[in-house]
Amino acid sequence: MKDTFSQMHPVVNITYFAFVISFSMFLMNPVCLIAGFLCAFFYGLYLSGSKTVKLTLMYIMPMLIMVSVVNPVFNHAGMTILTYFPWGNPLTLESILYGIAAAVLLSIVVLWFSCFNKVMTTDKFVYLFGRILPSLSLLLSMTLRFVPRFLSQFNLVRKSQRCIGHDISDGSIFRRLKNAVKIVSIMISWALENAIETADSMKSRGYGLKGRTAYSVFKFEKRDGFVLTAIFLCGMTVLYFIINQSIKFRYFPSVKGDILSINSLICYAFYIILMLLPLFINIWEDMKWKYLKSKI
Repeated sequence: MKDTFSQMHPVVNITYFAFVISFSMFLMNPVCLIAGFLCAFFYGLYLSGSKTVKLTLMYIMPMLIMVSVVNPVFNHAGMTILTYFPWGNPLTLESILYGIAAAVLLSIVVLWFSCFNKVMTTDKFVYLFGRILPSLSLLLSMTLRFVPRFLSQFNLVRKSQRCIGHDISDGSIFRRLKNAVKIVSIMISWALENAIETADSMKSRGYGLKGRTAYSVFKFEKRDGFVLTAIFLCGMTVLYFIINQSIKFRYFPSVKGDILSINSLICYAFYIILMLLPLFINIWEDMKWKYLKSKI
């Protein structure tokens, strides 16, 4: 499906992700964690479909389980002791809940960054930072572009080596190690050669020189202004309640937090609206498009 939000001005996109990723990294309130995880998952599902489901099942869920299990083993703070480990350290309810919360928070950040990589393309990075910090914008865009290209090239090299019997799954363990070293050597050579070619290409085009102009397809329209205003309104409202500690929640030494006060409910409403804003925009555009089609 077409994502209308990703087609908006880069300033709108970067502002949105600056708010949602920042909030996701620091809010440990359980309501915010649940809402953030669901919103990030559904937006990722809209953007990438089955890829988001695969990311969640194969990477995020195992990571969530691992962090939730490992944290109580090493963190023994908390007042509510459930039992004792064989080596004598206590297992507390607070450490279990904190481990689950930390795992969910980490999962939310991963999901939002997957959406970020889908929406914030290389062209948008160069547009936003090319004139201010040309070297940094080029570095960021190359870094974001390098990972998928590296994986694609790695799969191509491995298939080629498999055809001639030099894959890491062929032969004895020593031969497998030798084949793996060869594949890594090929990939390092490819990466270095690609970096040199990119640097020479950008230098030949005069990238970063004073007075150099650049063509841009991005235009700030009226709808971008409305969406940017909504993002700032929701983001600053949530930030106000965070500063006033309206949604403060602690896990140590005991679990405590007023999650159902009037201020916290208002904050949750603005937080959820902010998180779901891209989906609201997409649903509205889909409904409008279907309505216009019905009039033809």
